[in-house]
Amino acid sequence: MHFFTWQMKKIKKYFIIVLLALFCALFIWLGQLNSKAVFTSDDGPQALSKGDDSRAAAALTFNISWGTEKVNDVLAKLAEHKVKATFFVSGEWAERHPDLLKKINEGEHEIGMMGYRYISYLEQEPEQIRKDLEYAKQIFAKLGYDNVTLLRPPHGQFNKEVLKIADDKGFDVIQWSVNPHDWKNPGTKEIVNQVMSESSKGDIILLHASDSVKQTPKALETILPGLKGKGLKLVRISDLIAGSETKAKEIN
Repeated sequence: MHFFTWQMKKIKKYFIIVLLALFCALFIWLGQLNSKAVFTSDDGPQALSKGDDSRAAAALTFNISWGTEKVNDVLAKLAEHKVKATFFVSGEWAERHPDLLKKINEGEHEIGMMGYRYISYLEQEPEQIRKDLEYAKQIFAKLGYDNVTLLRPPHGQFNKEVLKIADDKGFDVIQWSVNPHDWKNPGTKEIVNQVMSESSKGDIILLHASDSVKQTPKALETILPGLKGKGLKLVRISDLIAGSETKAKEIN
């Protein structure tokens, strides 16, 4: 009887150990799933170009790769109209201007990255891309932003291989559906007209806050209240994604 009791205790102990091991394995597996980009489908990783068009929301996004002046003007206009946006910045810019990155964050805007160096990933080897993303990730973490998961590849250029690398690194690649090419400075009226005429539910609007843009802050004076007047709520990318069906851009 004593031997039987001893055996049962031993079996129970092993069962608990096995159960704990299985639980740990499941926890690690779920963690790996959560680190994968949310735009992965049966056809492989994809880039988000538009959100759910059944919701009256659109996302304003701003790219910054150089300069320090225009970002302040853009932030001032967003604050004036109580609008939150998503800023995609290069790691190199973030490293040089941590004060401006902090200002963006304190304005409750969302921070995404464009890698470290603003050089097209189509011009780089896969290993170079991996190193660029990893180094950018380290820089943002060092600056206190270790949860940056949104990626807009430099110049918006990517292919299936770039998407696969980004997905492996845990990034969600964000493209756009409305692009007024404000960096070309086509005229304030032209920027306003294109954004206002093309923007609708679920759209991701691409603008810039680098010093190359001369007309964007002025255009925002009309765009921000104008989009609201169309019944659109202006949100960050993560807000656009949350609880919605999204449309991804296929890469051939």
